[in-house]
Amino acid sequence: MTGLSIRLPRAKKHRFQAVTALLCVVFFSAVFIYTFLYLRHDPTLTDLDRRLLGMSLQHPLGTDQLGRDVITRLLLGGQQTLGFSLLALIVALFIGVPFGLISGYKRGLIDRVFMRIGDAFLAFPDTIVAIVLSGLLGPGIGNLVLAIVMVKWVSYARLVRSTVLAESQKDYVLIARINGLSSRKIMRKHLLPHVVGHVLVLASLDLGKIILLISAFSYIGLGAQPPMPEWGAMLNDSRPYFQSRPELMIYPGLAIVSVVLLTNMLGDYLRDRFDVKKEVRQ
Repeated sequence: MTGLSIRLPRAKKHRFQAVTALLCVVFFSAVFIYTFLYLRHDPTLTDLDRRLLGMSLQHPLGTDQLGRDVITRLLLGGQQTLGFSLLALIVALFIGVPFGLISGYKRGLIDRVFMRIGDAFLAFPDTIVAIVLSGLLGPGIGNLVLAIVMVKWVSYARLVRSTVLAESQKDYVLIARINGLSSRKIMRKHLLPHVVGHVLVLASLDLGKIILLISAFSYIGLGAQPPMPEWGAMLNDSRPYFQSRPELMIYPGLAIVSVVLLTNMLGDYLRDRFDVKKEVRQ
């Protein structure tokens, strides 16, 4: 009875986190899709006669310093921020997971080369490497996504490699080899299912970090370029008007914080669900 009374609150907490995060993600997705299909205002069209207007029926959150509708730019900025963050994450997964599988299972020269590349990337913090790569590639959202992919794929490859190294020594993998299964089938049918949970947890936790990276780099001018609406760029554009119209910075700031908190809640739930705390910390 004592054990039951301890576990129930944790289970309810995890369920609440998962349901809340899922509902909010669905809500944000529906809002972004609705905005894309039924756009009322041009997010890039300037109208200086309507600059810095307050809330109204026509402009629910007012207009910015160039007379553009704030809520339209906020929602489309969410599409840009979340869309490019997911793109960077998916590309990093498609590079890192196969590389980690092959390196951990085949070992040999491939594994040694990968370890040297991974050590070179991990010698510096992710943000520093991303800044250097973005500076070399030049400003632009495409170059920023490429820089983030080049930084992030290593962590997924190392995580998958460590999991494969541990699993490949177990009896079921040895039996599969004795039965004549090819390396491709062993990796796809036996090793990949053990990797999925670890990768999902790390990806859900990484999504918030990537959102912050894209927003921060857009804020300093290395990401999205005007007139593209993006949350970090909107923060930078509204900075001179913080004293007179602070809500112009508050809206995108709250959007960034809310989405990052939701992704972290989902990541915490998945981490407890798959029980991979030790591996993700590494």
